[in-house]
Amino acid sequence: MREVHVGNIISAIEALFIDANINASNNIVEALNEGIGKEESSVGKEVLRELIRNIDIAKEEHIPICQDTGLAVTFLEIGQDVHIHGGSLIDAVNEGVRRAYKNGYLRKSCCDPFSRKNTGDNTPAIIHTSIVPGDRIKIIALPKGGGSENYGEVRMLVPSQGREGVKSFVLEMVKKGGPNPCPPIIVGVGIGGNFETSALLSKEALMVPIGRRNENPSIAELELEILNNINRTGIGPQGYGGTVTALDVHVKIMPCHIASLPVAVNIQCHAHRIKEVTI
Repeated sequence: MREVHVGNIISAIEALFIDANINASNNIVEALNEGIGKEESSVGKEVLRELIRNIDIAKEEHIPICQDTGLAVTFLEIGQDVHIHGGSLIDAVNEGVRRAYKNGYLRKSCCDPFSRKNTGDNTPAIIHTSIVPGDRIKIIALPKGGGSENYGEVRMLVPSQGREGVKSFVLEMVKKGGPNPCPPIIVGVGIGGNFETSALLSKEALMVPIGRRNENPSIAELELEILNNINRTGIGPQGYGGTVTALDVHVKIMPCHIASLPVAVNIQCHAHRIKEVTI
């Protein structure tokens, strides 16, 4: 049994959320650069260049890529042979978030749903945990901005709607968002399970690296079909028109009830802030 002190988790969470908000991943920079070559609109090309320049400025000046530094979404894969000691895991995650948003000078966006009173430290974090084999803890930090999150939805389709119903639903949500999620976007689609698991699948789909296709050839084909449909909408980079509205679409799927076809769409902005570490 390997022991991990909560202090290590606090430090890791703090570092991840600061890093995610300031330093874009190589994967997203490569995708934006590739987008310039694919974009048919001259305005769209220039917008993509400006987005890359913005990423460079954030890194050079050590400031957030976007003023919306997001709700703190965390995924923890906890090895079954790990013993966490020194305090509560949930408290440790929240303390790491609290320190990140204070020490990193990140905007605190967490508030009461009705009074809109800010919690003051961007907690509580959104925490997803899973138990996996091994003696390590993998932590994924996903600061999720409100502009993209607002255009996510879970819908219980009629099973007879099938693939075409899924494609139509995703396209509907992208058109509904238009420029508001700050395209070019990444789209996560969760299919199956039940109401809540489809939503979680869609969020997990956003963590798949850009360009990686589903191992199931049929689902990989569905991803590309949806991506092509989105890029034919003409929304374009930042809504200025063009052929690169989405950088990628990822689908995660699981079996569902014979009477149901749950589908969830979760949209991510072009910054696609995500960082991970294993301790």
